[in-house]
Amino acid sequence: MEGIYTVALAGNPNVGKSTIFNSLTGMHQHTGNWPGKTVENATGKAIIHHKDFLLVDIPGTYSIMSNSEEEEIARDYICFGNPDATIVVVDSTCLERNLNLAFQIMEITPNVILCVNLLDEAEKKKIKIDLKKLSKLLGIPVVGTTAKKKNTLEKLKHTIYQVCTGEIKPKPNKVTYSEVIEKSVITVQKEIEKVNDLEKSKTNYEKDFLRWISIKLIDGEKRILQSIKKHTDIKIDHPKILKAVEKAKEELKKEEIYQEDFKDKIVSDILYHAEDICKQVCIFENQNYTSRDRKIDKILTSKKWGIPIMILFLALIFWLTIVGSNYPSNMLFAFFEWIQQGLLKLANWVHLPQWISDMLIFGVYQTLTWVVSVMLPPMAIFFPLFTFLEDLGYLPRIAFNMDKFFKKACCTGKQMITMCMGFGCNACGVTGCRIIDSPRERLIAILTNNFVPCNGRFPFLISVATIFIAGAYGGFSSVLATLTVIGVIIFGIFLTLLISKILSKTILKGMPSSFVLELPPYRKPQIGKILVRSIFDRILFVLARAIKVAAPAGLVIWLLANIGVNGESLLTIIANFFEPFARLMGLDGYILTAFVLGIPANEIVLPIILMCYLKAKVLTNMEDTFAIGEILRQNGWNILTAINVMIFTVLHFPCATTLLTIKKETGSIKWTIVSFLIPTMCGIVVCMLTNSIWHLIF
Repeated sequence: MEGIYTVALAGNPNVGKSTIFNSLTGMHQHTGNWPGKTVENATGKAIIHHKDFLLVDIPGTYSIMSNSEEEEIARDYICFGNPDATIVVVDSTCLERNLNLAFQIMEITPNVILCVNLLDEAEKKKIKIDLKKLSKLLGIPVVGTTAKKKNTLEKLKHTIYQVCTGEIKPKPNKVTYSEVIEKSVITVQKEIEKVNDLEKSKTNYEKDFLRWISIKLIDGEKRILQSIKKHTDIKIDHPKILKAVEKAKEELKKEEIYQEDFKDKIVSDILYHAEDICKQVCIFENQNYTSRDRKIDKILTSKKWGIPIMILFLALIFWLTIVGSNYPSNMLFAFFEWIQQGLLKLANWVHLPQWISDMLIFGVYQTLTWVVSVMLPPMAIFFPLFTFLEDLGYLPRIAFNMDKFFKKACCTGKQMITMCMGFGCNACGVTGCRIIDSPRERLIAILTNNFVPCNGRFPFLISVATIFIAGAYGGFSSVLATLTVIGVIIFGIFLTLLISKILSKTILKGMPSSFVLELPPYRKPQIGKILVRSIFDRILFVLARAIKVAAPAGLVIWLLANIGVNGESLLTIIANFFEPFARLMGLDGYILTAFVLGIPANEIVLPIILMCYLKAKVLTNMEDTFAIGEILRQNGWNILTAINVMIFTVLHFPCATTLLTIKKETGSIKWTIVSFLIPTMCGIVVCMLTNSIWHLIF
């Protein structure tokens, strides 16, 4: 981009990279205290010393040598995006581990700035780092920062300016490998330069970059080599170059360094070098600086207490969400009702035909505001609470606790994090699947995310359990109702594992990928940023997509309820069509019709059922649980009906918002259809089995 300097921000997950990006650009890119938050490149502009800079926040990654989606995006941008400078953000509390990535990037480009972040955390743990000595040893500028404090970023801004404008020309001290490796790399590099006649080429390739390509040719990693072919005009598959590569490999074999050992040897040398540098620049006044985190993890990740505490945390979030959302939801209903009365008066004043005013107000407007009233309050409570756990650093512990179960299903423990997000909204859970490295495992997580009930399904589950379980067993009724809801949820999680295993053995064959998850240090959450991120990244994202489908759905529902044939509404005709099949599932035609028409949002399933039973022309809002129970019982509901409704509430097709998100994330109509069919077929089969077994016993 002419006149604008481009700066890439790289770093391991959970080092505060996106927070620095936000501070420098003023944007609010989603940050979080768990690995893999940024999977797409986020960009933002910053003005430094009256010049424009384009900052690119590339995915957090531990290495650029592997093939996960994050690593490929990060590697390709650093290698082929030609940034004027690359900032490598590292965590000052674990510098040695973070330098691994820094050394890999220093092999590709000389214009590297090391940003040693989280100095406040290091100070608390009594870790001191000699930044000047570190800069001298690395041969690149080193800047210390505390990302949360903007004033600490001024020196970083100035350094960015100096590197991009050429005032500072870094000369990275790259890792020197064993003599035989260095000779092999030089052999290949010289042949690349000779074959491509780079001295006369119009494209100016850095010597560092050619050295890196030579290492990758010897390593033979196909995906990286494909990226080199795609993004450069360097002929790496020329016969003379391939011959030089084979010659290099033969020399390595003489020293017993075989193809499969080459990358390990490279990585080992980098790690040893990082360890040596850290010994020279780091002073640990308190050798037990991680003791507090280890003590907490002994409880939260223990075999005995890990999962029960996880369930307790999630149960507490659900309880706060359900109880807390009642009041704002009622307020929104009252507010929208007041506006609706005004719209009716306006329609009457302008003499709008009644069928048009009814269609627009009782159809489109009422359905739209119903979805907002029921959907917004739970999300406004759930997502900040969920983000609080995320910032605290607890989510990776959930993944750690569940990893062994998902391993047995040929998946990864990271899928549990996406499932937790699905409890708030399945669309967010699907988007969250980006953190999963393996494309196969990511697709499985997307296809099975709907097995966990979202906030839109919880009120219906609780209402049914309260009416038919709590109302039937007196004394411990509330406990039984709660246990019933939890039991249905656990059943959904069990099916997630089962279906994941089946997919892994059939259409998505594969073994579980290696799962190395860093457990980040516990940190104090930033309430302000939690609220901002929850609102802009999740709540508004979901609400916007829900509104897109709720408005036309309201029109369709009104038309079906108000247009009839031979005295029967289209709604009744459709319900009668579904009736025989629904009875096999232990339901009735109206219930199944309500689920189908509830595709725009799960929140409107119960109102549609009540509208059908009462033969009303518009959605019916009833807050009295006893009155709802009486209507349901009068229309044939019993405990069996309630059980099957709860099962199908958990096991049925995703809502329209989630389907749109699945289409966007997979880029495929095929997988969107599969994601629709899998839970729906499971729900139908389980309901039919439950219905058959019940009638056999009773």
